[in-house]
Amino acid sequence: MSYNVSCQTDMGFMAVNYCICKRCGKKRKYHAKGYCNYCYKRYGTPKVICKACGELKPQYAHGLCGICYVRTFLDKITDYNIKKFYNISPELYRQITKECFICGFNSIVELHHIDGDHNNNNGNNLIGLCPNHHKMIHSHKFRKEIIEKINNKQLKNG
Repeated sequence: MSYNVSCQTDMGFMAVNYCICKRCGKKRKYHAKGYCNYCYKRYGTPKVICKACGELKPQYAHGLCGICYVRTFLDKITDYNIKKFYNISPELYRQITKECFICGFNSIVELHHIDGDHNNNNGNNLIGLCPNHHKMIHSHKFRKEIIEKINNKQLKNG
């Protein structure tokens, strides 16, 4: 049994369907197949053997479970975001952010523009910094110290 309820939203009135869920028996917002949102997401999604990991899990898309789907397309999404936000090639981004320019830390490395101009994406203007050094360079307290380290390292590297 479903109920139509009119609810006021920011964009006007909208019909919201409520039902007595087939699984939990509670009156909740209707999703599909007689289930509420909660039960449909937990129990209404068909389970399949994932093409990538081979485990029986709820299907997300293309015969993959949610985790394998994200892993499959994460590199494409990351490459798209690098091009969109930094306007550089993903290869250059990976090369620059391979390790911190100052300390060599390589687990998490952020991109920093040396001249502070985010539109200047020349390879000579970009360096990779670990989160600590990146935070320090943007802090007035440690800015001179970090810039000195960068300049000294650039002189050594030529």
